[in-house]
Amino acid sequence: MKLNFSILLIVLSIGFMQAQNNKTMSKSIHQFKVTDLSGEEFEFSSLKGKKVMIVNTASKCGLTPQYKDLQSLYENHENKNFVIIGFPANNFMGQEPGSDEEIASFCEQNYGVTFPMMSKISVKGNDQHEVYEFLTQKSKNGFEDSKVEWNFQKYLINENGELEKVISPRTNPQDQEILDWINS
Repeated sequence: MKLNFSILLIVLSIGFMQAQNNKTMSKSIHQFKVTDLSGEEFEFSSLKGKKVMIVNTASKCGLTPQYKDLQSLYENHENKNFVIIGFPANNFMGQEPGSDEEIASFCEQNYGVTFPMMSKISVKGNDQHEVYEFLTQKSKNGFEDSKVEWNFQKYLINENGELEKVISPRTNPQDQEILDWINS
């Protein structure tokens, strides 16, 4: 009887550890692969060990000048294991109508963007991209539910690929809260 109970405890412990492992794996942005503006595959697993800001962007928005501050932030912190990933999206009043090629040209010509920009996606609604499902659903990110309020909403991801903060679209990318997070 004691032996059977010991075996049962071992089996339950192994099952619990595997469930925790699966739970941890599914709570990381590192599980995703996306396509960048030039059509190349981009693996979030390549960002392990880096802090990441994910931001949905648009070229014809009142907040579009944030590209300048995003680029400056990227240039000032890219050597500190920090990266910005931009996701163009046309979900808010049609403010990102261009093709991937047009978006790339706009970002380069107007703001000198060198941080990684991904192919245009949907960040909300029935066709919401899986990365944004992860970012906005607590059941997938393990942190909190959120709603993408507008263009230039920022999601801060720690070195383990876990969501840590959701920052308002109106908050400047060089806000002290973001700088403190990058430098912590």
